[in-house]
Amino acid sequence: MQLRRVVITGTGIYSCIGKDVSEVTKSLYKGQSGIVFSQERKDLGFRSALTGYLDKPDLQGLIHRRYRNYMSQEAEYAYLSTIEALKQAKMEQDFLDNNEVGILFGNDSTAKAVIESADIIRTKKDTTLVGSGAIFQSMNSTVTMNLSTIFRLKGINFTISGACASGSHSIGMAYTMIRHGYQNVVICGGAQEVNAMAFGSFDGIGAFSIRESAPTQASRPFDIGRDGLVPSGGAATVILETLESALRRGAPILGEVIGYGFSSNGGHISQPNVDGPSRSLRMCLKDAEIMTKDIGYINAHATSTIIGDMNEAKAIYEVFGTEKPLLSSTKSMTGHECWMAGASEIVYSLAMMHNDFIAPNINLETPDEDSAKLNIAKTTIEKNFDIFLSNSFGFGGTNSTLIVKKYKG
Repeated sequence: MQLRRVVITGTGIYSCIGKDVSEVTKSLYKGQSGIVFSQERKDLGFRSALTGYLDKPDLQGLIHRRYRNYMSQEAEYAYLSTIEALKQAKMEQDFLDNNEVGILFGNDSTAKAVIESADIIRTKKDTTLVGSGAIFQSMNSTVTMNLSTIFRLKGINFTISGACASGSHSIGMAYTMIRHGYQNVVICGGAQEVNAMAFGSFDGIGAFSIRESAPTQASRPFDIGRDGLVPSGGAATVILETLESALRRGAPILGEVIGYGFSSNGGHISQPNVDGPSRSLRMCLKDAEIMTKDIGYINAHATSTIIGDMNEAKAIYEVFGTEKPLLSSTKSMTGHECWMAGASEIVYSLAMMHNDFIAPNINLETPDEDSAKLNIAKTTIEKNFDIFLSNSFGFGGTNSTLIVKKYKG
């Protein structure tokens, strides 16, 4: 069987650096952070009150109340990113009704809905007071079950739960399904709740930066002075379809997914190693059938943790050696968007590729020994490039790497 070409025809984003692709592109170019101090978290006893800031979506007038009642925070974000992506892809409801369109989304928590339901049961001693929408808000598949219902989708439909690689794996799996002929069109992406309840346990283990006096300087991937990550979230949507389908519809072609690599570290549940990411990188390059010299930009996973950044830097150097492609971690601006990050960073990188620039790794003052061997963009760089690579790694040792190139026929 001949493998099919898979292209991106639409993207959408709702993040702390912008409510759509246009706003996000401007923030990336300016190196503008979306990190703030949250008094609510400090009042709750959080060690770190830092977070990415997102406005609460106003969906009234956009969708019926019966749908809104079933939606978790991350499902609301994902709805907004998806309607933007569908609009860009020129994919109307009529097309969704008459074709087998699938959905694969990365998501790995629904803490707020679960905790609120448990609080009602504990205090009121009456499960009927939880409400009919709670079950659909609290299931891990909340995004896919809500969006597949709202958009009346008829194709593949499930949630990918792979920690901080969830969003990347959703795109990689959608690419695989389309490439091998199982689906023609898949709506994919990643979503992450941003409420305090979602991050309490992370805060409890000291994972977060406590640079509270300067929130926008707290996320410092690859910098020797980093003291932890900054939690964030939102949602990102990427529309994938066959090249044939896109051409037939006259859809815009934003890029072509040409490689997907994955691996498991086979080690500690939270401490990454070098071997796993290296294997994911090599697998992706092999799948894409390109050389290391062909990569114009790397969007690094780098979350601003000492071991994570160090081992990713070692893995990149091990694979790319003296090639030294330009790279940056957009998490320096967004914080760590967790389950969404692998999808949002594809959107961010596409925005850079189409606007001929590489976003800066802000707050990088002094690279550590391993990071100093890499070609990290400290400021915005005007550059035309045709191929980029994006890394995403997660707890449990799950790794995902994607390669996207400009479509040239």
